[in-house]
Amino acid sequence: MKVLTEETIKSSAIEGIVLNPEHVRSSLARRLGLDVAGLKEHADRNVEGVVEMMLDATQKYNQPLTAERLFDWHARLFPGVRTSLEKVRVGAWRQDPMQVVSGPIGREKVHYEAPPADQVEKEMRGFLRWIDSKEQSDPLLKAAIAHLWFVTIHPFDDGNGRIARAIAELCLARSDGSPQRFYSMSSQILEERKAYYDILEKTQKGSLNITEWLIWFLGCLNRAIERSNRITESALEKESFWKGLKNKKVTLNDRQKKILNKLFTGFEGKLTAEKWSKIAKVSPRTALRDIDELISVGVLEQEESGGRSTSYRLKR
Repeated sequence: MKVLTEETIKSSAIEGIVLNPEHVRSSLARRLGLDVAGLKEHADRNVEGVVEMMLDATQKYNQPLTAERLFDWHARLFPGVRTSLEKVRVGAWRQDPMQVVSGPIGREKVHYEAPPADQVEKEMRGFLRWIDSKEQSDPLLKAAIAHLWFVTIHPFDDGNGRIARAIAELCLARSDGSPQRFYSMSSQILEERKAYYDILEKTQKGSLNITEWLIWFLGCLNRAIERSNRITESALEKESFWKGLKNKKVTLNDRQKKILNKLFTGFEGKLTAEKWSKIAKVSPRTALRDIDELISVGVLEQEESGGRSTSYRLKR
């Protein structure tokens, strides 16, 4: 559930939409029938809609993708709300021209112009026939092509990016033969957001030679998997570390526990007594005493450089 929570939150964040993590987590837990501590009884309608779409895409990945299913996803993304100054036509193909633009009014930059509205239904029929066919045998390539093809048609007034990523999730679930995965593609896309939009724009404005897009998408997928592996390895190392201290009956104060946890979750730069003092909000003398205690029990060690730039690291 952790990865699905992250995927749901980060896919929206790519579009600048902030979802409450606890609401997402609670909504997923309720629908999956999980007993989770701190479960929220009610979530905001927008959160519920995104969660329902993601669960439908990943848990029912073997079901055909139809226009009606996409209309249902779109309606869930916009439960009777307005976006910007215009109403979104919910659960139906767009009927107006569509341009992806940025910049102030009067100086807009057009990044992409989608096919005319009267072609959308025909284009989507072709897309939906293809996605459930066996025309593309490699499931990872299918996920990449489906993502690009959908956002290129841009069939809805709004929400196209989130639905495209849900379709990619469906394809990746088909690839794995399972609704569960240990990595989040949207988290990695968010990390590389500028490159993501740049390669989309370049591909859509060019000859639609999609080789560069495929290379980027598969590379991003690989980086998402590598990132997940690093997180898993770090979590296992952290668990082993704390278990070892418990077995040795080493007692730590709250400050020491806090800083050591930070070292496992991505401490920025090197650990010095000055940083310890600021993070723990204690005097430099207390910081040094905390550090010396950890060195004496074999938890920390001093790095090679000394003097005023003395730094410390976990002893492995």
